[in-house]
Amino acid sequence: MAPEHLHPAGSGPSPAAVLAAAVAAAVVAGYLLAALRLRRRGDVWPPSRDLCFAAGGTALAAAAVLDPPGGPFTAHMAGHLVTGMAAPLLLVLARPLTLVLRVLGPGPLRRALLAAAHSRPAGWLLFPPLAAAVDVGGLWLLYRTPLWAAAHGRPLLAAVLHLHVLAAGVLFTFAVCRLDPVRRRWGLPWRGAALLGAGAAHAVLAKSLYAAPPPGTGLAGADLRTGAQLMYYGGDLVEVALAAVLAVQWYAATGRALARGRRAVRGSAPARHPVPGGAPDACSPGRWVSGGHSPRGSHTAVSGAVALTQPAAGTSVPEPVGRRLPRPDPPPEEP
Repeated sequence: MAPEHLHPAGSGPSPAAVLAAAVAAAVVAGYLLAALRLRRRGDVWPPSRDLCFAAGGTALAAAAVLDPPGGPFTAHMAGHLVTGMAAPLLLVLARPLTLVLRVLGPGPLRRALLAAAHSRPAGWLLFPPLAAAVDVGGLWLLYRTPLWAAAHGRPLLAAVLHLHVLAAGVLFTFAVCRLDPVRRRWGLPWRGAALLGAGAAHAVLAKSLYAAPPPGTGLAGADLRTGAQLMYYGGDLVEVALAAVLAVQWYAATGRALARGRRAVRGSAPARHPVPGGAPDACSPGRWVSGGHSPRGSHTAVSGAVALTQPAAGTSVPEPVGRRLPRPDPPPEEP
């Protein structure tokens, strides 16, 4: 929601803004308590996820109650970047669905949540191009029609628009990052293409706002251009962060694929198996031969260890257990 929709410039935050900030703070507190419960149970939950969720919730609360500097459109655009792009990224990186599923014990609530996450409508709603169309298409509808001007003076409509921007941003970020367990995890090409398309559409919208204000508004030229530039460059920063998440996932997936390939190659190599009842050949470690003479004609013991050291003086060598191999006949002497 635009800051001027929540509280007029120069006045304190409205009750709706305070309520929105309180809800954000309560959600953050619930997340932190759930993570603490998980750790006390002995499970591992990275503290970095706590920081991401706390930062995202704090950003939402600040966007609701604080008045950013600048003109009305610049302040509105700052709220748009926080509510629709930066905060959703931080919230999704914290993997809240995974945390809830791990905290909840077996029961109807967990089964219902899993059924909703694995349902067919959820799978198609998280289809990256569709999520991008919902997110960026809603922004085009907001700024290129009289809808944004109509929201002035209508707190209920402004609240609905604010919730839509937040929900659409979370949906798109969730579909691109693919971190929590859902019915179908779309591949990297789909998610990368959706991110590129959404980034291009967002940039074109920002350039169009730089040239012409939203219909039905009388914004000052300097305020309009500053807000459009903030939308353009701020959106690029968040999209670069999303691209970094995709790059990390691609790197990890490629490393796992290479490791699987190396294991498959090692597993398909011919292995040397010992011959049952054989004895190790002293000339070739790891090679096993059956009773008789070795290929080199060396004497080999069967069913007993090969003596590799000379016995000490004055000690008797025990007779080996098992069959003794006959010694080869000496070569005939020359006449």
